[in-house]
Amino acid sequence: MEQALLPFKRYADFSGRATRTEYWGFSLFNLVVYLAIFAVLMLGAAGGEPGFLYYTGLIILIVYAFGIIIPSYAVMARRFHDTGHTGWLVLLCFIPFIGGLIVLVFMFLPGNDGANQYGDDPR
Repeated sequence: MEQALLPFKRYADFSGRATRTEYWGFSLFNLVVYLAIFAVLMLGAAGGEPGFLYYTGLIILIVYAFGIIIPSYAVMARRFHDTGHTGWLVLLCFIPFIGGLIVLVFMFLPGNDGANQYGDDPR
């Protein structure tokens, strides 16, 4: 759980390195949060017409989504650093479809053993 929350502690830290455990723990944590929020949205819209619960869930979703933008890109940049690549490769996310696939492949790659130009080995 600590690894999943580490990107929130290093909110806008684009320097250094991040392990696969840190990145995927954070991603899994976000998935669970999104599923919980979507469950609230579904319950709020269950009667056919959106009610208070739906709109509350929608506000929470919007606030959370905006709140994780910076830590998401920061942990991706640190993950690129761990593989010895520049963090600017995060910008590949903005290329529809293929960019996201390229980033996904990089997130699965093991990091460099020992120190590299971006810092000490985080393992």
